[in-house]
Amino acid sequence: MSLTDKLQIPTPNADGSFTAPVPPPADGAADALRDAQAQQAALAEQLDAVNELLAKPLNEILADRERFKDSAAAWDAFGAMWMLSQRAMKRVALDLAAQLGVSEEEVVARALVHANAVLNGDGVDLGGLVAEPQLAHIARHKPLLRKQFR
Repeated sequence: MSLTDKLQIPTPNADGSFTAPVPPPADGAADALRDAQAQQAALAEQLDAVNELLAKPLNEILADRERFKDSAAAWDAFGAMWMLSQRAMKRVALDLAAQLGVSEEEVVARALVHANAVLNGDGVDLGGLVAEPQLAHIARHKPLLRKQFR
């Protein structure tokens, strides 16, 4: 293909303006080949990862699985502990609020104000109750947490 095959000379419109040239249609076969090559490269990477895993001795594969199970169990226990402590603290807050004549709705509204202050504020740590690593963890999950604390 020579330069004259690619050269397009626009013709002026009646008002003296020019219309933008229309690019020639893409070569469907070349696009299909490029897509197939990209898919082949992705599949080759997946195959390499599977082969790397299968090259390990079975005892190493099972040890990785056991470490994963232990880690998952630890996180599950932590979640249960966290949930219990949160519910206990809520009960204490509601009992104290009732003694002061503050309704449960007001307690929940105040808690949401504090939660949103941490989520939307820059470095708000509730008077030192939220440590830096906890703030970093919260920051990683802000989109999800913002949906919950509306």
